[in-house]
Amino acid sequence: MGQAIGQLLPFAAVVVLSPFPIVAVVLVLSSPRARTNGPAFLLGWFGGIAVVGIVLLAIAQTVNPSNDGEPADWVSSLKLVLGLALCYLAIGQWRGRPGAGDEVETPGWMHAVDDFSALKAAGAAVVLSLVNPKNLLLIVGAAATEAQFGLSTGDQIVVWLVFTFVASLGVLAPVVVYFTMGDRATELLEGLRVWMTRNNKAVMAVLFVVIGVKLIGDAISGFSS
Repeated sequence: MGQAIGQLLPFAAVVVLSPFPIVAVVLVLSSPRARTNGPAFLLGWFGGIAVVGIVLLAIAQTVNPSNDGEPADWVSSLKLVLGLALCYLAIGQWRGRPGAGDEVETPGWMHAVDDFSALKAAGAAVVLSLVNPKNLLLIVGAAATEAQFGLSTGDQIVVWLVFTFVASLGVLAPVVVYFTMGDRATELLEGLRVWMTRNNKAVMAVLFVVIGVKLIGDAISGFSS
């Protein structure tokens, strides 16, 4: 189980550093309903990743993800496709990064967070965690990696919950700062939001390359074993 957790941590680290969820939760924490919507956003984020991962793992078990302790060919093929897709996305992210004098705009829906109910805040978090194709690729890659270890159902759930917790730290941290630092949190969170917004594409490009190359390497290793 420890080896599986170790293999999933790089995926979780990329999800943690995804800028848009952090920007979104900071905006939620700047809204009039921050004390309810902030925790709701966190729960939506955590719940979305936890549930979809458990569903993916259950599906993977029906098609035999491992072969005598080695990943099945379909797992290696999936990793290869995901790795190539992430490298392709990395190129687009890098080319689309803003120049020094360019103004960076946040998505239109983020301007409506002041009117969010707790349910809408949780729903927005679910969308960012799962419907976002970049995050979904990482979650699928993590689930495929975990499935190959052939763990028991209970161990799989524990490993995935650890992954989900680590992947949620980027959203959890601003919520903790908001509730523990009082007035000082406003300036700190606003600085974080501005930096993440401006450097979103460059950060994701680097992270996508790292994980993409890892997945391609794992796929090659799986095919040759």
